[in-house]
Amino acid sequence: MIRIGIGYDSHRLVSGRPLILGGQRVPFDLGLAGHSDGDAVAHALTDALLGAAALGDIGKLFPDTDPRWKDADSLQLLRQAVGVLRQRGFAPLQADITVIAERPKLGSFLAAMAEALSGATGIPAAAIGLKAKTNEGMGFIGRGEGIAVIAVATVEAA
Repeated sequence: MIRIGIGYDSHRLVSGRPLILGGQRVPFDLGLAGHSDGDAVAHALTDALLGAAALGDIGKLFPDTDPRWKDADSLQLLRQAVGVLRQRGFAPLQADITVIAERPKLGSFLAAMAEALSGATGIPAAAIGLKAKTNEGMGFIGRGEGIAVIAVATVEAA
């Protein structure tokens, strides 16, 4: 049986933090606020995979009230979430991810993000679609105040 999940994450851009997206450090003067490293790509994909298996969301497994997850590497959190999926009899198959950011331009980082996400999930990099879009100057994203990510993932029940 194939199941589909949708994930969403957004974070404010703040000074004093590196910008980590899809496990990649992106050169930029701002980073994403968050309890962990703020990697909204990894967070949205984690939610999509967990949702497909009806296992809740990233906050259920890694609550931001738990100091163990302070500044955590979100690819490691994604890897652990995939471990939970596998224990429950699910295997990740595919993901489609859209990053919405006015800046920085992300096109040159997408292939490396797909490789990093593949390493964390076991999904072949060729089965991880990544796109970067702007918000055409509208809303908090368009004003450069934050970044949002939408992810869709499929899993197979064993």
